[in-house]
Amino acid sequence: MLKMLLWFGLLCLVGLMPAHARTVGTEYESKIQEWRAERVEKLMSNSGWLSLIGLHFLEEGDNTVGSADDNDIVLAAGPEHLGTVHLGKYARAKIQVNPGHDVKVDGVEMLSADLADGQKNKPTVVTAGTMSFYVIERGGKKALRVKDRESARRRDFVGIDYFPIDPTWRVEARWVPFDQPKSVPMKNILGQESRAMVLGKVVFERKGRTFELLPLQDDLGSPLFLIIADETSGEETYGAARFIYADAPKDGKVVIDFNTALNPPCAYTPFATCPLPPAENVLPIAVRAGEKDYQGSHH
Repeated sequence: MLKMLLWFGLLCLVGLMPAHARTVGTEYESKIQEWRAERVEKLMSNSGWLSLIGLHFLEEGDNTVGSADDNDIVLAAGPEHLGTVHLGKYARAKIQVNPGHDVKVDGVEMLSADLADGQKNKPTVVTAGTMSFYVIERGGKKALRVKDRESARRRDFVGIDYFPIDPTWRVEARWVPFDQPKSVPMKNILGQESRAMVLGKVVFERKGRTFELLPLQDDLGSPLFLIIADETSGEETYGAARFIYADAPKDGKVVIDFNTALNPPCAYTPFATCPLPPAENVLPIAVRAGEKDYQGSHH
């Protein structure tokens, strides 16, 4: 009987809620659900993070590449002896393809080509069947990032688990620019360290407590990138970090929506090199909003 009365009371409260408030709540939840669907679509795409099958650092000089065990770099898919990637002076990479393997460079069949690493423009992509790779730079070193649109992780993806959508975790924070950019040490999951210039901080309140976060930003007009950890990290959420993106500050304010906190690529593949949060971004509270830890294959 008591349960029936409580349920009836809840229905009455919902009925008494202003129509505008119900509409706003519905619109917000719809936007978050739409964001989630787009997020999964990108993750599941042919070139999404689930397609990663390798990360191989190049040595100076010739690096033979292929799926056979006698190569310097053994790929998880593709021709047994695809060719040779030469890392030369000034860390410039070039590929020499072995004939007869239907290898394409940026969609064109060729036996030799320079491999741009994508720091200034798009990287040069080498493809052979469903497998592809391109050069990236991590910690001052060049590496091949390898993908396969038929990867087991993409095929066996089990979906993302989320905390319930909670509008109170959409917070309006104060933007506090620094007089001078602050140099912050940043480590990635491989243990490599670099420094990032931080232009300011965001300050928000939650249940009477004040918290600060340091966002990464290209310039004052650019969107913010927040790398966070909290008391759910390693338990309910991915242990290393979660990411949040926010629009650039406007009129001294920044909207941080923790309902869009997402797992880094490293939660889905061991072949990503995700950044870890700076010490200032490890929150002493449990942020039960956004994505939970991935329940699929662990590495």
